[in-house]
Amino acid sequence: MAVAGTTGASLRDVGFLDRERIIARPGFNRWLVPPAALAIHLCIGMAYGFSVFWLPLSKALTGPADPSCASLNLVSALFTTSCNWRVADLGWIYTLFFVLLGCSAAIWGGWLERVGPRKAGFVSACCWCGGIIVAAMGVMTHQLWLMWIGAGVIGGVGLGLGYISPVSTLIKWFPDRRGMATGMAIMGFGGGAMIGAPLANLLMNYYKTDTSVGVWQTFVTMAVIYFCFMMGGAFGYRIPPAGWRPEGWTAPASKSTMITTRHVHLRDAHKTPQFWLIWAVLCLNVSAGIGVIGMASPMLQEIFAGSLIGQPGIGFAQLDVGQKAQIAAIAAGFTGLLSLFNIGGRFFWASLSDKIGRKNTYYCFFLIGIALYALAPTLADMGSKAFFVLAFGIILSMYGGGFATIPAYLADIFGTQFVGAIHGRLLTAWATAGIVGPVVVNYIREAQIAAGVAPGPALYTGTMYILACMLVAGLVCNAVVRPLPDKWFMSDAEVASLQAKSAAANAGPSGSFGIGRGGLDAKAALAWAIVGIPLLWGVWVTLKSSLVLFG
Repeated sequence: MAVAGTTGASLRDVGFLDRERIIARPGFNRWLVPPAALAIHLCIGMAYGFSVFWLPLSKALTGPADPSCASLNLVSALFTTSCNWRVADLGWIYTLFFVLLGCSAAIWGGWLERVGPRKAGFVSACCWCGGIIVAAMGVMTHQLWLMWIGAGVIGGVGLGLGYISPVSTLIKWFPDRRGMATGMAIMGFGGGAMIGAPLANLLMNYYKTDTSVGVWQTFVTMAVIYFCFMMGGAFGYRIPPAGWRPEGWTAPASKSTMITTRHVHLRDAHKTPQFWLIWAVLCLNVSAGIGVIGMASPMLQEIFAGSLIGQPGIGFAQLDVGQKAQIAAIAAGFTGLLSLFNIGGRFFWASLSDKIGRKNTYYCFFLIGIALYALAPTLADMGSKAFFVLAFGIILSMYGGGFATIPAYLADIFGTQFVGAIHGRLLTAWATAGIVGPVVVNYIREAQIAAGVAPGPALYTGTMYILACMLVAGLVCNAVVRPLPDKWFMSDAEVASLQAKSAAANAGPSGSFGIGRGGLDAKAALAWAIVGIPLLWGVWVTLKSSLVLFG
């Protein structure tokens, strides 16, 4: 009781969002933290599904088109109020999402480590949902620049802060299962579009009228829903006291020199070659995967064409408008199926990395990926639709697995004290890959078309071999990663000083403190149900649409 009283008195001087407010008390169940992280990641993961708005927005203005719209360029599109936007102009919002995600995570990662995940989650909710509201105003006034600033810039900052908010916390709560813990949360980012995209379609159809495509109303509705979920997640965050460990668990003597028990300061991490090698590992893995995601639908349509509708002798160019609409629907099922592999891979590979090690997991990504990319043209030439889909499903599982495994990889190399902030800086690799991957895939395709290559398997053969070469480079970078020399680690005294504030607010001996006990008790079951039911709904909708692929 004396300890509790002392702790309570010390907390009267801090705000309800401050780090000191969210240090767990005795009796807290650590299994409440992953659903809090999922609540945020499932919301910001809608960034992957924002393309569902492009076609409706490209037809937002009804009536006869202004003749001057034929000469519309990117600059004039930003300010026009009389011309419909082009899909390409709207697509820049998608680019802004991931560039701002990487940049904001890098810039404010250190701030997050100081203030804790609750304040970061709160700011993320305000930015992501507030950005969507600003974008809704852009739709209402037909101002594309306002949509860019709202969803792309403000929302992108919210993405970065929300994405990294749980990483350090989960790794500290689950030192016994680092990969699994981060995989559970980051799985949500991959699953956000599975929930958000069909929900957006339902809302747009509900709000649609003769004079409105229903997008701004959908933006406002989703922003309100997301704000409630994200606030629930932010206020559900707790951090363990300094010195905490799971009850009955002691860190095993490391069998691998790749896992450190010491800590590197944020100011030094980026000065090490290991940081940049892991940066390259993530960038190259993501570049290959994100390029495929962006071209998944047209790639399937152009490679298999008539065979998708039972007419294998018909090439893409020979299909009529109705047939192209049919195979477009089937390709949408392919895209949905890839999203399931993306999500499942985040949990599967991250959990597997706890068993085989992070470096070995990345060896799997690169070796299997090289083989599958190299085989893809052969599978396409054979017309083997099932094997082609399976190959790219595995590739996308490793794309998602790369995101989920990288925080634990960083914790193994740099320790856990600043892992959230270090992860934030590493996400600039994602921002880079978001440009490199689509550019490589799209421009090679355009070059092939310009050279007279007809739509079909040959159109993507060169692309697949180049992506395989990118993974070879990633394999080499991963092989070169070595444990850090002693000079990079903080002294025990420096670590103790950094942890003193947390320790003072939680006076008591090191150990479990009675915290983290329990598995799926009633409170944890409810928390998991709140995030799990929407996720299962998204999986069901996606599976239903993907069945068309083999129907």
